[in-house]
This record gives sequence, C-alpha cells and structure tokens, in this order.
Amino acid sequence: MGEPSYFDRMMSHLRATCKYYTGYPKDLGLSRLIHFTSEREFVQLLHEGYPVVVAFTIRTNLTKHLDKVLEESAAAFYPNVKFMRVECPKYPGFCISRQKNEYPFIEIFHSPVQAASQGRVADPSITKYSVKVLPFNYDQSTYGFREFFKRHGIKYSDPI
Repeated sequence: MGEPSYFDRMMSHLRATCKYYTGYPKDLGLSRLIHFTSEREFVQLLHEGYPVVVAFTIRTNLTKHLDKVLEESAAAFYPNVKFMRVECPKYPGFCISRQKNEYPFIEIFHSPVQAASQGRVADPSITKYSVKVLPFNYDQSTYGFREFFKRHGIKYSDPI
C-alpha cells in the first residue's frame, strides 16, 4: 500500500483540526471521564477545587448517548471541570442518598467550604464541609453544559 492520496491527507487533517462535527468519530484522546469507585475518592476530587459534574446512571442501551456526551464534554472542559459517572446498581448507597428515583440524572457539585457550624462530632479529626449542589436540567450536550456554567457563574475555562 502506497502513500495516502492528497484527498486522504486533506480529510484526515480536516478531521483532526475541525472544531465542528464532521460526521466522523471524534478523536478525544484519553478518556477524561472518571468512574466512581468510592465516596472517599469523590470527596478528594471535590477538595481539588474544581466543579464536578456527576451523572447517576444505570447501564442500558438508552444511556449510550449520554456516555458519549459525557466523554466529549469531559474532554472539552478538562482540566477546569471534572466529569464523573456513577453506575447506581454498583453503588446503590451513594445514589439513594441523592433521593431521586428517575435515572439517569446529572448534578453539579462545586465550591466546597468548611461548614460554619461543626455541630456535634464524635471524632475531633472529622471536619464537616458544605458543598453547593445544582441539578442539571439543560440540554445534555457540551453546549448545554457550557450554557449552564455561564448561567450559574461556574468557571469552566482558563482566562485568555
């Protein structure tokens, strides 16, 4: 097999540099989507100071589109916003604590601050934190996430 033709080189360059959807699968590189493994890891992620978009899902054919949207959005907003996927059948306690009964749903966690009142704490080494949680009810797309971040004043990109 010889060298690729001029047309093939031009199309591959266009696919690599075009920011608009061209009908071909996007090369997003390494996955930036974080898969939930424990609440401890989630808390550590929150303490990094970045907003965390969490998708609470169950694995079905209907969530394949959502998975693609999350992958694309995670790549687009990296490293300023973290995206996490929780498979609720694997981690039911974490999902039930959100008190929702319709899946999938998305929530954005941001701005962790130490709680003003620590209340009664059994162990003095435990520190309580307050985190803002916003339900996501915009279009499930990279554009929808961008508009949501703008509306709620969440920093999603580096200043130019």
